[in-house]
Amino acid sequence: MGKKSEEKYDKILKASIKVLSEKGYENTSISDIVKSAGIAQGTFYLYFPSKSALIPAIADHLLTITFGKMKEKISDQDSFWKVLEEVISVTFETTEDYKDILVLCYSGLAIEHSMEKWEMIYQPFYQWFEEHLNKAIERQEVISSIDVKLTTKMIINLMENTAERYFIGNEHDALEEDYQAEIFRFIKRSLSTN
Repeated sequence: MGKKSEEKYDKILKASIKVLSEKGYENTSISDIVKSAGIAQGTFYLYFPSKSALIPAIADHLLTITFGKMKEKISDQDSFWKVLEEVISVTFETTEDYKDILVLCYSGLAIEHSMEKWEMIYQPFYQWFEEHLNKAIERQEVISSIDVKLTTKMIINLMENTAERYFIGNEHDALEEDYQAEIFRFIKRSLSTN
């Protein structure tokens, strides 16, 4: 995609997130989205064949934002436990910021698209986290008897599920910080060599 094409694509995505968050999926028309984006309706169709085609693109965009924040906060030299704290924190932060649109993404991907699409969107995040987990094994911070791929998916699912229950499901049995701390302690107890 050229620079102008990328800019239009980003405009459509940002407008879609804004309008869909405000109005919901059923009450949002493509006209609403293009009006908010400041583009012609035909331009929308150059990038997306339908409103439902936005859902995986929005999910990918949100994961890119989340992943970008994580990479900014984490260096390759950080201990795995520092990485884990930051990943948990950013997961909760992003879930809170985009809770309305996340519900739409999950339901839209479940209805309109296969789980394979979801896994494809998550692949760069999984690979990045696996690299940190493998480094932690090399540094003897984490036990070596784990299946790294499976453990990565389980950790990411645990963090996201807990953040979603807190912000989307309104499960406020404790403070947000307590939820984050408990996830961290649970994972550390499960994986630490100490």
